[in-house]
Amino acid sequence: MKPEWYAIWTRSRHEHVVRDQLERKRVEAFLPTITRWSRWKDRKKKIEWPLFPGYCFARFDTTDTLAILKCTGVVNIVSFDGKPAPIPAYELDSVRLLIGSELQYDPCPMIREGMMVEVVHGPLRSVVGRLLRKDANRARLVLSVDLIGQAVSVEVDAADVKPY
Repeated sequence: MKPEWYAIWTRSRHEHVVRDQLERKRVEAFLPTITRWSRWKDRKKKIEWPLFPGYCFARFDTTDTLAILKCTGVVNIVSFDGKPAPIPAYELDSVRLLIGSELQYDPCPMIREGMMVEVVHGPLRSVVGRLLRKDANRARLVLSVDLIGQAVSVEVDAADVKPY
């Protein structure tokens, strides 16, 4: 039976370094990326940025955690109750399939209906409300005045909201 997948929390901008070290140690590693333009004073260049900044994924036996933790740039292995928390393989398989496709994809914040969110772009920038409904690219927010028990709802681009 194959070992399970785990999320490795990395230092800022060390995701590629961690992945490369894991591969040198013969540990199966996965670093999903997205191509972005990076701009310097004198030029622009396409760069592969981590899709999930601060994280790299690895498949290993939990008896080998010390070897993982010794890699430069590794902060910790994402754990619950002191034990590394496995990630269901289908979640990473789905991300791998998306990245291998020709479809356009963008990272987005993990927000759920009922959460308080803040609008970060557009004419409603800095507005805070409760997420009523979210679909592929639209989000319905409820802005309330709790003291008087009144509210108003508005639809915004789902990419323009983040958890509050």
